[in-house]
Amino acid sequence: MPLPFLTADRAFDADADDVALPFDDHDRWRRPYRPGPWRVGLSALILLLASFVLLAAMIIAFAGALSGAAVCLGLALVMIVAALRLLRVGTWVSRYGVRRVGLLATRTAPWDDATEIRTVQQPVRWLGLPRTVQGQALLLVLRGGDRRLLLTDHNADFLGRSEAFDRAADTVEAWGDEYRRG
Repeated sequence: MPLPFLTADRAFDADADDVALPFDDHDRWRRPYRPGPWRVGLSALILLLASFVLLAAMIIAFAGALSGAAVCLGLALVMIVAALRLLRVGTWVSRYGVRRVGLLATRTAPWDDATEIRTVQQPVRWLGLPRTVQGQALLLVLRGGDRRLLLTDHNADFLGRSEAFDRAADTVEAWGDEYRRG
């Protein structure tokens, strides 16, 4: 079963041509980078734990305690949904705007509302934890002065991959430049 949210298109490979908007269909939401190893590893670990919980549910069901099996099954389903949602977390772009997908919420900003997209040096959260370190962040500035953090070089997608952060930030900026003008 193909999972299109796991891979970026071939245009974002290291050997791809340097084209900012390489897609035929700009109406479709796309993540302009691959999920990082931290994000994929954590999702794989959650799915591994979910498989053990499913095994426990099966053992409990064969033992005759159906209510306990139902609880284990429900917990496993929550874990699977959380792992899949964790893989979708990130910044997505299309002709319509930029979308920041979080674990529990998604916020979309149309390109018409964006006044500026820029990379800045600032304290950023390390792997989404409360601890902050000095790093780079891609900020979206909206009308009214609202600032939204789109990417950081210390999140689960780019920790230890500064070239990938630079490429992703440049790509999101290119999408913004293209559609803020038009």
